[in-house]
Amino acid sequence: MQDLIIPKEILNKYKSLIRYCSDKTNPKEKKEIKKAFETAYLAHKGIKRKSGEPYIFHPLSVAKIAAKEIGLGGLAIKCAILHDVVEDTDIKLKEIEKIFGKKVANIIDGLTKISEVIDSASSIQAENFRKMLLTLSDDVNVILVKLADRLDNMRTLEVLEDRKRKKIASETLYIYAPLAHRLGLYSIKSELEDLSLKYTEPETYFEISRKLNETKTERENYIKKFLKPIKIKVKKEGFSVSIKGRPKSIFSIRKKMSKQEINFEEVFDKFAIRIITNSEEINEKSDCWKIYSIVTDYYKPNPDRLRDWISTPKTNGYESLHTTVMGPDGHWVEVQIRSERMNQIAEKGLAAHWLYKKDRKSENKKDNLNKWINNIRELLESPEENAVDFLNEFKLNLYSKEIFVFTPEGELVTLPKHSTALDFAFSIHTELGKRCLGTKVNGKLVPISHKLQSGDQIEIISSDKQRPKENWLDFVITSKAKNKIKSSLNEGKKNNCERG
Repeated sequence: MQDLIIPKEILNKYKSLIRYCSDKTNPKEKKEIKKAFETAYLAHKGIKRKSGEPYIFHPLSVAKIAAKEIGLGGLAIKCAILHDVVEDTDIKLKEIEKIFGKKVANIIDGLTKISEVIDSASSIQAENFRKMLLTLSDDVNVILVKLADRLDNMRTLEVLEDRKRKKIASETLYIYAPLAHRLGLYSIKSELEDLSLKYTEPETYFEISRKLNETKTERENYIKKFLKPIKIKVKKEGFSVSIKGRPKSIFSIRKKMSKQEINFEEVFDKFAIRIITNSEEINEKSDCWKIYSIVTDYYKPNPDRLRDWISTPKTNGYESLHTTVMGPDGHWVEVQIRSERMNQIAEKGLAAHWLYKKDRKSENKKDNLNKWINNIRELLESPEENAVDFLNEFKLNLYSKEIFVFTPEGELVTLPKHSTALDFAFSIHTELGKRCLGTKVNGKLVPISHKLQSGDQIEIISSDKQRPKENWLDFVITSKAKNKIKSSLNEGKKNNCERG
């Protein structure tokens, strides 16, 4: 860098990025990152952002989000720095490939394609969005860097005109927040939602924000009072914990207000307490339950609000114990209990945490992510689904709550809430779904349209004579089942035409 004269403010931004990725990169990668920075600096030289800042600030911020907030390694950091050069400057993809290799070029190409699709002036072209998601299965870095890019754009959105702000914000709510949620990036998801609300419903956003600020001192005092006996007992029991109290996101308060048709004052759990235990992986589960027991010694839990995502983690890898308890003065308080490792996954996401760790234990977590990506692949490659249906389907699958059911052999299968026995059959195997004649749930014969509950054990009765029927589409809810039934019915019609 000694041959390049780089302005101090830009150099400081670069050094700040290097500090965040020093533990994630080896000396060779650091050299490559420096080379990426020099390439991007020269390519964007003299170009300013709408805010008047040098353009290079944006790729450096995106790289910092990738390193610090998602926990990505050298490859993603390089790509984040270079993510706009092919799209916005004279540098061609071939040159990137020549300097940085094929892998980097492929990711940059994926990022450029996403931008062409989503950031084009027209509203989202669903057909292209669907093709874009196919790149996700080649390298999840594409989507993670794109999320970092979107987060930086959302943080600097106020410099744009109102119409543009609204368009970008609603797009963020429609595509990026659900993606962040599904990849387990909860803090990014919340920030994207809050920022989107700020520009799509500014009055609501600032009203809730003002009320949260007004009640801040009162809330902090309440949390102190609530935690006092717990802290003493936890310490006495020899646990090493960190405890954080935090308000719910503005977006989730707003969601509750509109869903339950209540005002701000009536939202009962405006804040959550998070207890993070510093436990060895082998003791995590029992330690979390012991701490749960301490909390419920002091405060009565709401039995309907206990969520155990430690025994059965969500498909995006999220693990935590959630309970809502009645605190002093009749206020409900949500308490989340998890280990340091679980907290890392919750903050940084399954993708980042497991995709770059090649140890054996990470394989099953990695499988979860791969399973999800493969499900999207199936959706994308299905010719029956039209593009708008696909987008709605995709969004539905991102937000769907999950149930956990078992095969006769006791294997765990995760399905969206409201899935039927027939959905289960298709999730096990397409042929099993097509030939499904009947089902036994927990040993009792039930129709194939029977809605499943978490904990059910399902046995499928099949027959070679059975064929998919038109009315099956009325009760299946998973994309896989719908697509397979549709293509089977179409095939049947085609065969009848040929015979007739």
